[in-house]
Amino acid sequence: MIDAAPGAALSPLQRVQQRDFILGLFLPIQDGGWTPSTAERETQWSFGYNARLTQQAEALGFDLAFALAQWVGKGGYGGDMHYREQSLDPLTVTAGLASLTNRMLLISTVHILYGWHPLHVAKFGATLDDMTGGRWGINIVTGYKKSEYGMFGMPMPEHDHRYEMAEDFVAVMERLWRETENYSFEGRFWSGKDAYITPKPRHGRPVVVSAGTSAAGIDFAARHSDLMFVTSPGGADIEQAVATLGPHIAHIKQQASRQGRDLKCIVNPHIICRDTERDARQYLQYMLDGEDDEAVDNFMASIMGGDTRGWREHGRAGWAAGGNVQIVGSPEQVVDWLTKLKAIGCDGVQINFFDFEPDLKYFGERVLPLMQQAGLRTA
Repeated sequence: MIDAAPGAALSPLQRVQQRDFILGLFLPIQDGGWTPSTAERETQWSFGYNARLTQQAEALGFDLAFALAQWVGKGGYGGDMHYREQSLDPLTVTAGLASLTNRMLLISTVHILYGWHPLHVAKFGATLDDMTGGRWGINIVTGYKKSEYGMFGMPMPEHDHRYEMAEDFVAVMERLWRETENYSFEGRFWSGKDAYITPKPRHGRPVVVSAGTSAAGIDFAARHSDLMFVTSPGGADIEQAVATLGPHIAHIKQQASRQGRDLKCIVNPHIICRDTERDARQYLQYMLDGEDDEAVDNFMASIMGGDTRGWREHGRAGWAAGGNVQIVGSPEQVVDWLTKLKAIGCDGVQINFFDFEPDLKYFGERVLPLMQQAGLRTA
């Protein structure tokens, strides 16, 4: 956590950390977004579409925008839709969004072990920090698929060893961000002689984000991250998520507290909202009726075939609908579930939708005012 000097203006991160309930948008920079369904919609992976979404979200008061990084072969996850074959790089997308936004945090996912050197990412991050006025952050990912490592001609390191590598990487990167002289280093995994980067980040260092459910992932986040994307131990069902997330989040925050840090935890719900619960469930069924069976099978197999500890309690419908958890219902019901998430210790949400542009507009018109009434957001 970055502390402000007495009397100093708050950094963009500190403003977000002080929110009653953080609100983020999970951008669909990959074909098919979060739902492997052929049901008709206008969601697009293109930069122009995602730029419009980000500006729309900022106008609604959202705090951050974030996108995944992925490496898949021709055909993506297959099926009639070639799910996620087309995708953009989140680091360059963030650079493009820098001049189109004014307030939101812009988070780039980077697989730091896929051939990067800490000096590269430190320089790119310092540049993006300047471009965004201190609003850039890095979502540090170590990867969990042999196929992705294989694309780079690399064997996949053992799970916990990847976090040891990440520890070395981040220690060097953070030192380069604050070092005012040339820096030589000889670590276990990376070394450099007389390394130096400018410009220096304006708030000490950029925002650091990570995800994970393993002991190694939680330990890493507790020592380095300002925000952590948390996976529901109970699967996609919101009732089970609320029942299981509380102890999980409490454990993560206790780990951070032992390091003298205040770590904010955010979960990823797919919001499926209409005027009534019946209409919302019909909308969900519309998505599921268009399920691309082959794409769902391949997507599930790719996640389950890796060594990630998260996402393993999701049923098939959960995978087909998308999002880490699904919140289905009327605006009042959605806000009720968001209130319950806050009550168990969740600091905010990063939302995805099925048909992003109209669904985000509906969320702003119908759900956000109720969130303000419930004390989750300020007007």
